[in-house]
Amino acid sequence: MATRSLQKFSHSHVGRFVSNNAVPILFIAVSLFAIPLSKFSVLYLAQELMTRLVRNAFLVLSLIIPIIAGMGLNFAMVLGAMAGQIGLIFVTDWNVLGLPGMALAMIVSTPIAIVNGYLCGKILNRAKGREMVTGLILGFFSQAIYLLLVLYGMGKIIPISNPALVLSRGWGIRNAVNLIGMRAALDNALDFKIGGFVVPAGTLLVIAMLCVFIIWFKKTKLGQDMRAVGQDMDVAAAAGIDVMRTRLIAIILSTVMACYGQIIYLQNIGTINTYNSHEQAGLFSAAALLVGGATVSRANISNVFVGVILFHLMFIVSPMAGKNLIGSAMLGEYFRVFVTYGVIAVSLVIYAWARLKEKERERMGLRGGNE
Repeated sequence: MATRSLQKFSHSHVGRFVSNNAVPILFIAVSLFAIPLSKFSVLYLAQELMTRLVRNAFLVLSLIIPIIAGMGLNFAMVLGAMAGQIGLIFVTDWNVLGLPGMALAMIVSTPIAIVNGYLCGKILNRAKGREMVTGLILGFFSQAIYLLLVLYGMGKIIPISNPALVLSRGWGIRNAVNLIGMRAALDNALDFKIGGFVVPAGTLLVIAMLCVFIIWFKKTKLGQDMRAVGQDMDVAAAAGIDVMRTRLIAIILSTVMACYGQIIYLQNIGTINTYNSHEQAGLFSAAALLVGGATVSRANISNVFVGVILFHLMFIVSPMAGKNLIGSAMLGEYFRVFVTYGVIAVSLVIYAWARLKEKERERMGLRGGNE
């Protein structure tokens, strides 16, 4: 009898672990299959993963605080990414280079990100329970305002003195803005080599500082309030917590972090694709976080790093694996698009299924307790 009970516990424990980590397990399995097919060296894969980790980790970390506050994945983080790009455009026009240019871009874009986050938070507070869909629609809506600003406002209403930034008609920003004076400014600040492997210590230090801030913030009164709001808004309100204000602060913080994350991302790339660099920031960051084992109600720092590594490992190896397997690299490119959108859908379905199973277990426990 005891053996049967132990066996039952073991099976349920393993089943729960698999259901909670189904997406990371799937990605690990596919990666183990694709890596040998790609025929990339270990050093090349490690360097590419390091580059993508420092490029994307700050953006993905910006999603954690709204999840703590029970608002799900903040797809409206693209508003912060837009603010960061506007700051970079201004700084490029003023010809401020290197780390001072990055710092000035952050200073210029912070007020824009705060205003965007405030307006976004106000709208999301009116859409309780539907924050993710509302945030996604807000991203599309704000895209129109952003395009109006950079395509017609800059150079016509807002003075832009650098002719290399402006379209030939005299107003509107060009499709690509070269950040050559700022490219890898943070990555190269404290970089060092171990053999042939380059470690961008400057960017890693900034990411580590954000991780420390998130850990510290979760222990503050405001962080505990956000956790309480995320668990149950009615109970939090009854305990005297200002639920709406707490949720609003969570979105503002997330938007400002996304603003800084986009600046770090673009200094790594070295070029701003003016009209769509920000478009995929929300979807790619959310997909990476979900691949790391997070859900729309639970996420931590380890999910960020595991997710970025697994998600981008797939991006690196899939084109070459497709080419070597069937002779067409385009299969890998199609697979990338499928993975980006598919992982979000699959993760949300698995999360909903796990929630139903958890509720069913709770009902069975109560029924057993009553008996």
